[in-house]
Amino acid sequence: MKTELMYLVWVTVLTALMWVPYVLDRMAVRGIIDTVGYPDPPKPQSPWARRMQSAHANAVENLVVFAVLVLVANAAGVSNASTAFAAALYFWSRVAHVLAYTLALPWVRTLAFVGGFAAQVIFAWQLLAR
Repeated sequence: MKTELMYLVWVTVLTALMWVPYVLDRMAVRGIIDTVGYPDPPKPQSPWARRMQSAHANAVENLVVFAVLVLVANAAGVSNASTAFAAALYFWSRVAHVLAYTLALPWVRTLAFVGGFAAQVIFAWQLLAR
């Protein structure tokens, strides 16, 4: 499997699992009945869990862009050192982003987001310059 596709799988798995910690927090705070139900009003979750839920939403939004770029590059036969670097940069930026967002590290969170965006730009450049 190409490096770009492998990182796409890893970032997809990361994104797919992000809900687990904040739902466990929801169960701890609200109990199982309110977690699976619709309490009105619900008890607020821990601040870190709310931030992680926001990081998860951001990861889903950005995964759409990254996945399309990787899959188009794969279909077009565009795979080189730049795209492999961009795929790795995107994955590690997303790992840093979710950790920094959850732990409330504002500058790190922003730099990690910019790293992910830069990876998308590299992919787009490689595709458009072809």
